[in-house]
Amino acid sequence: MKKVTIIIPNYNGLSFLEPCLKALAVQTTKEFDLLVVDNGSDDGSVSWLKEHKIPGIFLPENLGFSGAVNAGIREAKTPYVILLNNDTEAEPAYVEHLVRAIEASPRIFSVSPKMVQMYHRERIDDAGDMYSVMGWAYQRGVGQEEERYNRPCHIFSACAGAAIYRRDVFEEIGYFDELHFAYLEDLDVGYRAKIAGYYNRYCPDAVVYHVGSGTSGSKYNSFKVRLAARNSVYVNYKNMPLLQLLINSIPIGAGIGVKYVFFRKLGFGKEYLMGVWEGILTAHKGKKVLYRRENLENYLAIQWELMVGTAVYVWEFSRRQIRKRGKM
Repeated sequence: MKKVTIIIPNYNGLSFLEPCLKALAVQTTKEFDLLVVDNGSDDGSVSWLKEHKIPGIFLPENLGFSGAVNAGIREAKTPYVILLNNDTEAEPAYVEHLVRAIEASPRIFSVSPKMVQMYHRERIDDAGDMYSVMGWAYQRGVGQEEERYNRPCHIFSACAGAAIYRRDVFEEIGYFDELHFAYLEDLDVGYRAKIAGYYNRYCPDAVVYHVGSGTSGSKYNSFKVRLAARNSVYVNYKNMPLLQLLINSIPIGAGIGVKYVFFRKLGFGKEYLMGVWEGILTAHKGKKVLYRRENLENYLAIQWELMVGTAVYVWEFSRRQIRKRGKM
C-alpha cells in the first residue's frame, strides 16, 4: 500500500494546476496517490482535470479550504496525507523528505516543509507556523533569508499549504473545522493535536515554492481580514480552558487593539472589528475541546510556548524594522 495521498484543493486555479502537477510528476518517489478536490470552480478547472484524467472530487459548491481538504482526507486510504496548495511547485525530493520526517516518531502529527517565495527564491515564505499569547499567528521566517532556516525543529503548527499529516489522528482530535471556511484552520488543528500530546515539526530538506494568496488574490483584502479576525476568536475559545482564557485575556485584548490600529491604517479597520465581533457571537457553534486532567501537562507546555512565541515575534519584528531603517 502506498504511504501518502497528496490532496490539492482547487478553486478557480486553472492557471496554477499544470505547473503544480508537473513538479509532482518528477518526485524522487512515486509511492503516493494524487487527489484534486475542486471547490465548485467555474474557470474551466473541472474540464481540464477530467480531460487529463486527474483523480478528483468535484464539489458542487465552494466549501472553503476546510471543507475541501476534509473531503480529500476522508477519501484517502493511506497512513499519511499531504495537503498542497495549487499555487506551489515542489522540489523533486519534497514528498520523500516529508514522509521520512513524519515516520521519525508516532507522536508527530504533522511536518511542515521549507516554503520559499516563488518569485524571490532567496526568501522564506513559511518555515512553520507559530502562535503567541496575544492571539497572533505568524509565519516563522517570512521574508527572511532562506539559508537561515536549515535546521529541523519543533513548531506550533504546520502550514497546511504544503504539510504532511498522520491521517488516523484526525479521527482522534477531529478534522479541519469547517466553521473556519478558510484561514487559521491549520493552526487550530495543530493546536488540538498538541493538547492531545502530539507535536508538529519543521523539515527544511523538503522544499516547495509558493506564490501565496493564489486563490484570495492579495495579501490583505476585506474577505481575508474579516475571516482571519473571526477565526482567531474561534481558535482561542475552542482550545483554551476557561482559566487559561482568563489568564490570557489581557494580552489577547491588547493584541486585538494593536491589530485594529494596523488594519485601520490599511483601510480595513471596520472589517477587522466586524470579524472579531462575529467570532464572539458565533464561537459557541464550534466544538470546544473538552478539558481533561491528564492533558494538564500539555496545556502548561502550550502556555509556555505561547509566551515564547510572543518574545520571538517581538524580536523578529524589531530585527526587520532595524533592517528597514538601515536601508533608508
